Amino acid sequence: MEYHNPVLLKETVDGLNIKSDGIYVDVTFGGGGHSKEILRRLGPNGKLFAFDQDEDAWANAIDDDRFTLIQENFRYIKRFLRFHGVRKVDGILADLGVSSHQFDVPERGFSTRFEAKLDMRMSQQNELDAYRVINEYDDVALKQMFLDYGELKQAPALARTIVEARSKKPIQTTEELKVVLAKYLPGHLSNKILAQIYQAIRIEVNQEMEVLKEFLEQTNELLNPGGRLSVISYHSLEDRLVKRFVKNGMFEGEPERDFFGNFSVPFKNIGKLIVPSEEEIKINNRARSAKLRIAEKN
Repeated sequence: MEYHNPVLLKETVDGLNIKSDGIYVDVTFGGGGHSKEILRRLGPNGKLFAFDQDEDAWANAIDDDRFTLIQENFRYIKRFLRFHGVRKVDGILADLGVSSHQFDVPERGFSTRFEAKLDMRMSQQNELDAYRVINEYDDVALKQMFLDYGELKQAPALARTIVEARSKKPIQTTEELKVVLAKYLPGHLSNKILAQIYQAIRIEVNQEMEVLKEFLEQTNELLNPGGRLSVISYHSLEDRLVKRFVKNGMFEGEPERDFFGNFSVPFKNIGKLIVPSEEEIKINNRARSAKLRIAEKN
């Protein structure tokens, strides 16, 4: 099973400021690239816990006494760390979005390059898939999904067209969806718009925004003072959530001020936003939209 090079490997793990006897969590294990680098820097008493809900990733489990792979969605990070007797950790790494492997397996339905059944589930255990979203959501829900998660101006028209087409027969494959929406995919912009459409459906199927919010809120409680959070995001929706949470410790509104009028926030930014070099993008095309933010628990 081919898993590509992890994005921003050195920068992301550097950001964790690894202590040799620390406890760390990689919540997006995938091919195990980031985890292997963390283990390389840990001493014999260090511990690494990793999460991945995708069954394909479990074949990459690392044979190391310091390593534990938890086969669950990282929205449950606190619950499953406690199950393993862990209440506090020294660093958490998240490489968000879809793995290169998931894009490259046609039958998963993530890629615009291949024809496949409408699926897009990161875990095959999920009941909701892309087929159900496209064939069962009403036009209001579809429009909101395309607006919120695809940032598509033509969202109302996309929703109406899907509802009209499926009234004649179900839309079953990625290719059938492309044909239904063909008039909204002008030649020079077709790949860009199609990617936005796929992104919107995928985020809905996997509840990615809700999962990210739940995860970030738990990091505040899990990290020791001085503990680090390294998060790579791939689109503006994710990055805005991460940026706002690191700045304010919340997703909406403003934090409360203390007696002296200062904001009380759980994290502080470490360094500036990090993006991949041109060299890395040439080697690994998935890196082109990556943004890394590093924060430290106050």
